[in-house]
Parts: sequence; structure tokens; C-alpha cells
Amino acid sequence: MKFKDEYKLSRILYVAEAALEYFISILVTGAYLAKITSAIGMSDMLTGILTSFVSLGCGFQIFAIFLADKRPVKRWVTLLHSINQLSFALIYLTPFFDLSGEWKAALFIAFLLVGHIINNIVNSPKINWFMSLVDDDKRGRFTAKKEMVSLMGGMIFSYAMGALIDRFEESGNINGAFIACGISVFVLMSLHSATLVFSKEKPAEDREKISAKKLFGELVRDKNLLKVIFISVLWNIVTYSATPFYGSYQIKELGFSMTFVSILAALYAVVRSIFSTPMGKFADKYSFARMLNVCFTISLVGFCVNVFTVPENGKAFYTIYYMLSAIAMAGINSATINLIYDYVDKEKRTGALALKSAFAGFAGFFTTLAVSPLVSYIQSNGNKFLGLNAYAQQVVSAIAAIVLVSLIIYLNAVVRKIKRKK
Repeated sequence: MKFKDEYKLSRILYVAEAALEYFISILVTGAYLAKITSAIGMSDMLTGILTSFVSLGCGFQIFAIFLADKRPVKRWVTLLHSINQLSFALIYLTPFFDLSGEWKAALFIAFLLVGHIINNIVNSPKINWFMSLVDDDKRGRFTAKKEMVSLMGGMIFSYAMGALIDRFEESGNINGAFIACGISVFVLMSLHSATLVFSKEKPAEDREKISAKKLFGELVRDKNLLKVIFISVLWNIVTYSATPFYGSYQIKELGFSMTFVSILAALYAVVRSIFSTPMGKFADKYSFARMLNVCFTISLVGFCVNVFTVPENGKAFYTIYYMLSAIAMAGINSATINLIYDYVDKEKRTGALALKSAFAGFAGFFTTLAVSPLVSYIQSNGNKFLGLNAYAQQVVSAIAAIVLVSLIIYLNAVVRKIKRKK
């Protein structure tokens, strides 16, 4: 008799859920966010500070540790996710409130932060819920396919929404663009909630209940877990020491047009999608730690290329860096999550994922804060560093490369020697 896979539909819905959540995130980040802040009169400096504080959102995942035993997960994750995405939809209404600029800004910040805080609180329990429906020997391929659908769908969605906003702006109706975006987030929220409602959750295993305080204590005393989490911490230090400063570098020093930036983004999505499945298969066959070795090495080459990226060779060299980054990220994102599944006991995984995201989130935010004065110093010094002509982004690329070498050494000397869980 053929075994019926009762969770097949739920895994398909998880792929759809991840894509819909990604589409919503597109509408509340980057240029879309800047459009609203500009409309309500927020300065570029305040927008930058706000964006930096939002990056702290991952730190709130630590609260998931105290919700790890709240079963069934499906009920409260669905409710909180709906609230978080409704908050994102409401940010597009702030320009229409009959309030002063200060109060509009305050409401905007409140909606945005509430959305990000709740999103991060439910993230780890939701991931653990859905990943428990995937066979351990298929996690790499599954996460690759899930990411591929999100990336390719996101590329089409972003282009369509961008074209829609451009059309409204050309007709002098920016408020129409905000209404369209707000309605889009609300529709996406409704579809996203449906994927959660119609997904199944595995029954909780019979085991001794552990208090949140005790679980937190066990997690922070788990030396192997802390060693694995340090991979994500170091990776965020690498990423946030350089990439936050690349956006302005493309537009200003390298002189890229927004059309060229859009083309790069599309190529990035295609390349990352192409390599996601091979990376996933490689991880399933050899391990996620070994795959990270490959991905980190590719990323290292990319940062080294950016050390030599200047206006004269900008389009060629930055494109090479960005495509190498796409190949590397085809494996890195899923690997940092799946490492938890390789090395952590089942009953601790939700808490472990939360702890990983919290520590890595704080590390990334404070790394950017630490590097920012160096970037300002180099730029105010006529793009000179240690007596050499150099753009700030070249210097931070070198810093990222140096830290990444340390990360590769740590991965092989420490993490790969830990015994994996069965």
C-alpha cells in the first residue's frame, strides 16, 4: 500500500507563504520606503537612522524562546503575522492623515517598528513549524526551491510595482501610488494568512515541558550551539561592515543609473535561482557546513574584486562582485538555518533559531555603527586612507574580506568538527 504524504500540500503552501512574505517585504524596504518618508517630510538622515534601527528587528526573535512551548504554533503565528502585515499596509496610509509632519512621522515609525518586531517574534516558531514537515535528507533541495520561487516571483513583482508607481508619478498622482501599494500589501496579507490557515502542523511530541527560563539557560550553556551561532554572527559582521555602503557607491561614485541597478537586481535573482538547487543538492549529499565552505570562498573572491572596484571599471567589476554574491547567497541563507537542524536537538530548535537571529541581528547593526565613522572619515578626507587614494567602499570591502577569511578558518577548525545530530 502506497504511503500517503499528508504534509505535501502544507509544504507547497510553505513555498507560497515564503514568496508572499517576500513580496510584502519588498514594499516596505529600500526605494519604496524612501518614497513614503519623502512624502511625509522625513529627512534623509532620519530615514537612514530609522532603517538602521529597523535592522535591530532580528533582536526581537529572542522572545520566541519564551513562546517555544505555546502549542499549537499555527494559531498564534497566523494571528500575529496578520497583525504585523496589517501594520505594514497602514504605513501607506500615513501620508493621508490630517496631522502635522511630526505626528505623521511618529505614526509611520510606530507602524513600521510594530510590523518588524512582531514579524521577528513569529519568524523562528514559523520556520520550525514548516521545516518539521520536510525530511531531513531533503532540506537542502527544499529550501533551494522555496528560495528560487521567492526570488523569481519577487523579480517580476518588483518590476510590476515599480512600473505602476512610475506611471502614477508621471501623472502627478503619487498618492494614487501609495493607495495602490497599501491595497497590494492588504491583498498579499490576505493570501499569506490563507497559506497559514490551510497548512497543517505536526502534533507536538510527548516530552517533558521545559520552562522558558530553563530553556534559555540550556541554550546559552550549549557550547556546540554557541559555536554554530557564531557562524551567523561572524557572517553578519562581514555583511554589515560593507554592503550597507554599496547602495550610495553605485549611485554616486560609480554613477550607475537606476535602470542599470534594476538590471543588476534582475540578473542577481536569476543567477541565485539557478544555483540554489545545485547548492541544496550538494548540502544534502555532503553537509551544510561543507557547502558553506564553498559559498564563503566564492563570497571572499567577490569582496576582493570590490576592493579594486572604482569608477573607471565600475560596471564590469561591480557586476562580477554582485554575481559572485548571488552564487554565494544561493547557499548561505539556507545553510545558516539548516546548521541549527544539523547540530541542535529537536526540542531546542525554535529557541536556537531565535537566539541565532537575535545575536546575528545585533552584531550586524552594531558593526554598521562601528564602521560608519570610518566611512565618513575617508570621504571627508578626500577619499584617502593611510596616505593612499581609496574610496571608503574599497576599504570596507577589504575589511569584509579579512573578517571572512577568519570566518572560513573558524568554520573548518571548529564547527566542522562538531558531531551532527541524527
